[in-house]
Amino acid sequence: MEFDWTEAQRARYGQTLDAVRAAFPDDESAPAGGSAAPGTYYDRKDWLLLGQLGLLGLSVPARFGGAGLGALDTAHQVEALGRGCARTGLVFGASAHLFACAMPVVDFGTEELRRRILPGMCSGELIAGNAMTEDEAGSDVSRLAVTARRAAGGWVLNGEKSFVSNGPAADVFVTYATTDPGAGHLGVTGFVVDRAAPGVHPGEPMDKMGLSQCPAGSVRFTECFVPDSAVLGEPGQGGMIFQHSMGWERACLFAGYVGLADRLIEVCTRQVRERRQFGKRIADFQAVSHRLADMALRTEAARLLLYRACWEMDEGRPATLSIALSKLAVSEGVLSTALDAVRLFGGRGYLRADGIEAALRDAVPSVIFSGTSDIQRQLIARELGL
Repeated sequence: MEFDWTEAQRARYGQTLDAVRAAFPDDESAPAGGSAAPGTYYDRKDWLLLGQLGLLGLSVPARFGGAGLGALDTAHQVEALGRGCARTGLVFGASAHLFACAMPVVDFGTEELRRRILPGMCSGELIAGNAMTEDEAGSDVSRLAVTARRAAGGWVLNGEKSFVSNGPAADVFVTYATTDPGAGHLGVTGFVVDRAAPGVHPGEPMDKMGLSQCPAGSVRFTECFVPDSAVLGEPGQGGMIFQHSMGWERACLFAGYVGLADRLIEVCTRQVRERRQFGKRIADFQAVSHRLADMALRTEAARLLLYRACWEMDEGRPATLSIALSKLAVSEGVLSTALDAVRLFGGRGYLRADGIEAALRDAVPSVIFSGTSDIQRQLIARELGL
């Protein structure tokens, strides 16, 4: 078993880390740790810059404007983005755009649809929003209230999605609707809907706890016509397509959180070396040094699980168990690490100035979106045959 990176992987990671740090330097709105002030969202310039760095199309085939990387190499790049960019909401928004929106189009879109939207998604000219969650459908995606009925040449959508990351800024939505109410998860179909289509009504940005740079809001469909060319896969395959995209998201998106944990460890190591109490560095206190050791343990364990999940994806092996283990380890680990960072900074950790409290707020939703931690445990138990 080979754990080392190739020279090409190492060089690509270093180049991306340096480029991201130069492109998105820490500032007063996003200092050492994380989010900007509430309501401070990314803009088109930020998004286009991500496109120029090649970070919006990492796993998209080169013929559509992407880098054509596999899951593991993609995760390395997202990890560098998460480590180098203190604006975790931007990292999250870019990853949701790529894994929950671009990859379903890559794997299940018509050729016409791929050629029409993937180049713009990779370049940053287009922003995509994943419109799946509803007020009464979070983890249970077989009970979608948004419906789609057959019409000449396509489908007509009606209903509202409640929590669409990138939604208020999105140019295009990847959404899912019930097309056969009696078929459960086999009665769900995936669609790609242009923001400019008649009957699309994006909502205002929500006031969220964290991930402040990424706007999220509702989107309502009212007699919205979607042509057959914008259907993902075949009617009834939406549940499977969504779970396929969640495999990409649960593995590769969370590499950004591994990068965040790396950044927190760096910041905290510097803090405990420099901070003095009772006449010595606080790093010399065992309670402090052991807390950092636990932060490193959680991060390295999560990283290895994530890399294994991505390797299994690249090998075409069944990866459900590894992906669930990885997502659970990364999200719970980064949440604990962010809380430890606040403790290590003490009173300063509770203030906005250093950005440590923002990293904690950014870490909290990681145990909720893409399937809660309890859902991951349920998947793990099922894969174990329980």
